[in-house]
Amino acid sequence: MLSGMSFVLGAVILFALTFEFINGFHDTANAIATSVYTKALTAKEAIMLAAGCNFLGALVSEKVAKTISKGLIGIELEQYVILAALIAAIIWNLFTWWRGIPSSSSHALIGGLIGATIAYTQSTQDILWSNFTVKIIVPLFTSPLIGFGVGFLLMTSIFKVFSNWSQSKVNKTFLRAQIFSAALVAYSHGNNDAQKTMGIITLALISGGMLSPDHGVPLWVKITCAACMAVGTSVGGWKIMKTMGGSVTKLQPASGFSAQTSAALVIELMSFLGAPVSTTQVITTSIMGAGTAKRASAVKWGIARSIVVAWVVTLPITMMLGGLTVMAIELIT
Repeated sequence: MLSGMSFVLGAVILFALTFEFINGFHDTANAIATSVYTKALTAKEAIMLAAGCNFLGALVSEKVAKTISKGLIGIELEQYVILAALIAAIIWNLFTWWRGIPSSSSHALIGGLIGATIAYTQSTQDILWSNFTVKIIVPLFTSPLIGFGVGFLLMTSIFKVFSNWSQSKVNKTFLRAQIFSAALVAYSHGNNDAQKTMGIITLALISGGMLSPDHGVPLWVKITCAACMAVGTSVGGWKIMKTMGGSVTKLQPASGFSAQTSAALVIELMSFLGAPVSTTQVITTSIMGAGTAKRASAVKWGIARSIVVAWVVTLPITMMLGGLTVMAIELIT
């Protein structure tokens, strides 16, 4: 299957799987943070649940993977260009994880790929900008807004439906429900996020002549990526989990359920459309929406603004890192 693989292609696959592993503990923390914060699950229980659901979600679809492997770049890339994109994304992911900033692994990878391609071709003409706009930029802005809206509406509905219940009964009911919502959002994370790495490996296999351009994602790529994300998830990411769990707004079981369910619905919709979106962004705004349904002052907007800044700078910074990495590789080879 992999006989005759070049050293650079092997390095691309290794770095891609490293990125997927990091994505597991970097982004999955976002998916399970609310369940841990509200004590619906212990950290260990949430991480193991998320690992299993991530694995299942990663095996379901190829639409997002096809967007990455065939929908953004109009030329065949050298292997080292794809490697440079992965290095850029890994650097940014590790930096934001170290700082406890819930930035987007998705857009780090895409930014790295765009920047590396521009540096390689010394032109912007080989980027499929129409696809980039429709599949990346539009979902980048709309998915968080939709997450906020759905989170707000779902939480408002919960307030109305359960208005006659005692607080203790509501808490007990939604503590149980949060196990389901945590599983759902972890599954949707695997279905969207894991596919980006699948797409990168498929792109590398095509450019290395090991796959035809019309070939789908090989089964071994799906299983390997799913497993790496699941293992990464089991390592955990408490720094980011703490920010997402309670620093944006004070969560109770009902608002935690609302935020997770809203985020899962939005991410699944985007996966169906083949749009790679940020789990981080969608969950954060879903938390904000659920918090705002209680009262606007319940949301700590100062912390929210710092997270938004991280979203805004991720694409340009990783584009720059991708370009610089390509130039560094070309300089030393």
